[in-house]
Amino acid sequence: MKIRKNNLFAQNQNWVRAIIIVILALGIFFRFVNLDKKAYWYDETFTSLQLSGYTPEEVTEQILDGREIGIEDLHRYQYPHPDSEKTVIDTIQGVATIEPQLTPLYFVMVRYWTQWFGNSIAVIRSFSAVISLLVFPAVYWLCLELFRSPLTGWIAMALLAVSPFHVLYAQEARPYSLWTVTILLSSASLLRAMRRQSQGSWITYGVTVVIGLYSFLFSALVFIGHGIYVVITERFRFNKTVVYYMSASIVGFVFVMPWLYSVSLKASQLGSKNDWRAKPISLFGYLYKWVRSISLFFADFSLDESSRLIYLIPFAIFLLTLLALVGYSIYFLFRNSPERVWLFVSTLSAIPALMLILPDLILGGQRALVTRYLIPTFLGIQLAVAYLLATKVSHVSAKLWQQKLWKVSMVALLSIGVLSCVSISQSAVWWNKADDNIHHKLAPMINQAEKPVVISDAWFPRVLSFSHQLEPKVRFQLVVEPDVPKISKRFSKVFLYQPSPNLREQLEKEYSIEPIEKPWLWRLKQK
Repeated sequence: MKIRKNNLFAQNQNWVRAIIIVILALGIFFRFVNLDKKAYWYDETFTSLQLSGYTPEEVTEQILDGREIGIEDLHRYQYPHPDSEKTVIDTIQGVATIEPQLTPLYFVMVRYWTQWFGNSIAVIRSFSAVISLLVFPAVYWLCLELFRSPLTGWIAMALLAVSPFHVLYAQEARPYSLWTVTILLSSASLLRAMRRQSQGSWITYGVTVVIGLYSFLFSALVFIGHGIYVVITERFRFNKTVVYYMSASIVGFVFVMPWLYSVSLKASQLGSKNDWRAKPISLFGYLYKWVRSISLFFADFSLDESSRLIYLIPFAIFLLTLLALVGYSIYFLFRNSPERVWLFVSTLSAIPALMLILPDLILGGQRALVTRYLIPTFLGIQLAVAYLLATKVSHVSAKLWQQKLWKVSMVALLSIGVLSCVSISQSAVWWNKADDNIHHKLAPMINQAEKPVVISDAWFPRVLSFSHQLEPKVRFQLVVEPDVPKISKRFSKVFLYQPSPNLREQLEKEYSIEPIEKPWLWRLKQK
């Protein structure tokens, strides 16, 4: 009987691994397919601006003066230029000035990446795609340290491989794939250090703290969770493990203090720009977006609260079923895993979420609804789901129909992820592109003109983003409000892109203005 159970267990393991190998291959494919076909939205243009080493003030001074320029002139500020005097130091200073909350490690690495492999959109994004592949060994290592279960590691890799959210950000020129990897590596190295209690292992953890903080400042929330986990696990005793953790963390934070000082200097400026912090939202809307955020890590068909499809009964049933699976996974983890396991997953998930939810509740706003800020929380949820599936599909004592049910459930969950990734791979825009979803509709109207020119005093990163959708023949005349450019009569068609009221009012004195897609695009005609 024992031999038969061992054979069944081995068969289950082999069956699951065969499926997961296929899923991993698909996950790798989805991360690289059509990298250059996706809309290059304004957050990514900030990345490119950092790579060039130029500041927005320098760009404004050099080209936002109303003279005629081409796309090549705009894109000079989108990558390191061999003839430019700008260095990696300028890139670091640019991040400190424009986006200090993101920290410079990712931008420095991508700058060197583009210098080695080229500056196309596909190359810039390919860095995130390559880095995202490290998620697979990192989550496998974490599962070995946490669950002592290779099968859980295999299933966790599969879930992350075709997770629509992870695929989306693996194809975006932003630091979130790098941050995901550092979260997993630091978590695994902490558990290894606690298990081995060697100076070398704690030094390794300290290094991951530094790398994590220089990848994204919200890593601090992860490390606070780590600290709470260590203190509770050690029963609030000030012993060697606690001392080692504190030493490694303090060293890590000392290394990042210069950047934290930079952030503190920019805090008031950042607060004024982040309107989402103060934007009011109903309790129902808040809860719905939370549920939707959870679903995005398993299934994503680009539906949001404005889509009519969310009111369809089948979609509502699917969302509730997925939520029930997540809830049961957390319950199952608490009931069946050792304290050190469920406590780690709890602190990894709950601490970063609470640090964002509490300010929302006290001050108002939507900090906790920015899904990419909650990557640690949803990684914990995915670990819980992986543990549930691994336990159920390998439980040889369960009835045959129960095993089959869980196998079908696992295949169904992975299949939904694959279908989501297929949809993403074939689309130029998705929900994460925000307002830039409109650009792919506007660009053909301009590209079909023989000699078009685009006039704009819009926010410069949006113009940069739009320019990636336009053909090289398109010319630009960019100004800063309240300036108005002088338009040459040699252009066959003149377009206004996101004009300010002042610009429209001034141009209406000489031209008739016809709206094409309010408030984005207008056409000018001589009176």
